[in-house]
Order: sequence, then C-alpha cells, then structure tokens
Amino acid sequence: MIEVDGLTKDYGTVVAVQDVTFSVGRGEVVGFLGPNGAGKSTTLRILAGFLGATAGKVRVNGLDVAEQSLEARASLGYMPEAAPLYPELRVREYLEFRARLKRVPRAKRGSSIQRALERAGLADMAETTVGHLSKGYRQRVGLADALVADPPLLILDEPTAGLDPNQVREVRALIQELASDHTVLLSTHILSEVEATCQRALVIDKGRLVAQGTLAELAKGRRSATLSLVVKAPRDLAAGILGEQPFVSEVAPHPTVALDDGFERLRVTLREGTTPLEAGQQLTRILVTSGVDVASLAPEVATLEQVFAELTSDDSGEP
Repeated sequence: MIEVDGLTKDYGTVVAVQDVTFSVGRGEVVGFLGPNGAGKSTTLRILAGFLGATAGKVRVNGLDVAEQSLEARASLGYMPEAAPLYPELRVREYLEFRARLKRVPRAKRGSSIQRALERAGLADMAETTVGHLSKGYRQRVGLADALVADPPLLILDEPTAGLDPNQVREVRALIQELASDHTVLLSTHILSEVEATCQRALVIDKGRLVAQGTLAELAKGRRSATLSLVVKAPRDLAAGILGEQPFVSEVAPHPTVALDDGFERLRVTLREGTTPLEAGQQLTRILVTSGVDVASLAPEVATLEQVFAELTSDDSGEP
C-alpha cells in the first residue's frame, strides 16, 4: 500500500529526512514513532503529496506520488497535526467543501459526510461553527476530513493531540475499527498509542529510520537486556555479588510490590551483546555458590518506552 525507497528531504543545508526506506502492507496499522523534530511530519507530508522530496521514491496504492500526485492523493485520507480548517464555516459545510474537492459523487456526498461525522464523534456538532470548537473538536474535524471520501489508506499525524482522556480512548477505538477495512499509518510520540492500536512500528530519529518491526521484534533487538530476580538475602550482599560480574552493567531494586521478609527483588541490566539465558545461568550459579538462595530469575520483557529511549538516545550508535 505504501512503498518508500531512499526518501530524503533537505531544507538548504538542513537534512530533515535522510535515506528512509520502509513499506506498509494493505490492512496494516503501523505506528510512526519519533521524538519531536525527528522528521515524522515531513515524511508524512511527502507521502500525502503535499511536499516534494529531494530524493527517493514514494508509491501509494501503486502510484508514484511525485508523478501521479492527484491519483495517489485520491486513494488516501491525510490528517495533518494541525488541520487547515476554515473557522467561519459550520462543520458540515466544511466537510461538504472537502468532499467536493475530493470528488465524492454528489449522490453519495450526504451519506459520506454523515458517516464521517458519526465516526469522528461530531454528529452533535455538525451545525457548530468551526471557529467556536475546542482544539479537541477541531482535531476531530480533521479526522472526519480524512474519512469523508472513505479512502483505503489513512495517514494520521498526531490524531489525539489536544483530546481529553475519554476522547483519546474513543479515537483509539475508532482506529482499531478502521483497521478492518483500511490501511493506517499513525504518527505519534505517545508510546501507549502505538501499543494500543498498532501491529508494527517504525522509529525515526534525527531524520533517519533507526528501527522497524513488531513491538516484540523491536524489544528483541535492544542493545542490552534486563533480568528480574528474587533472592533470599540482604539486598546489599546480593547486589554486590551481581555488580562484580563483568557482563552486568547495573543492579537496582525492582520497583514492584513488597515481598515477604528476607526476600529481595532486583533488576539486573546486562551489558550490550550479553545473552540473557547464558547470563541468567551464570548468575544463578555464582549466587548459589556464594550462599545466596535464588527464588526466581527471568528476562524482563522490554516496554516500548524502554525500546524507544534506547533507539533515540544520543549514544544509540546512529549518526
């Protein structure tokens, strides 16, 4: 559905996006993650046909965005982070205007607008002037605009920005519903949004794509791993033994519920390249030999927050 090959965008001497390559298959919901200023919005604007690339190729629904811009744009709905709305129009009037621009057939226009209003949670606000809406409701108008022509592909840039917690849950539920018959590329810096709605994630930092894959694949590809263990011994004794091992980079108390007297839960971060299974076996052997009882030891499943922090840190190893 989306094919991006070697995408680069320069603004004079500033490189906003550099040699980005990825694809999104039909029916996928893919998160596009990155810190503010990483190049997410620039990439999406190029995909949507609103900004030209310096180099590289972008195909949407089999169409070259640069050479077949109008046809490619007709197959997607794009919701920018700040939708360019007309404040003097009523919500329904604005969507009528947008539906005409998108060449929604006149016979279907009314029903298409009503369906977009309902899906975006705007049915009760259809006759309200856009300029009188809160930021959250203006975001919903932008979402309704993306939906009004019922395109097979949706490109959503920060769709929950400005929404209250209840509205965020509603939009997430809508995205999951849309996934049944749409391809969705969702840009956000809110990690829980990706965890809640996406099958796969792309991570961009400083204009470069630094990782892509399912959340499990991203976690598996971390440079370091973490073990969680419960020991029956004083914390300082166990931590001292663990910290002496050359393949251990950090030992810290585990932020979890209190354990029975005499037991301590510790989190052990391994140095880059260390295999968790082998490290766990060695640590167990060393602790037992030192007279420390090991009640449990297991690798921790990395959260998306941990993966994201590692991939986008200054020492991530990426240029």
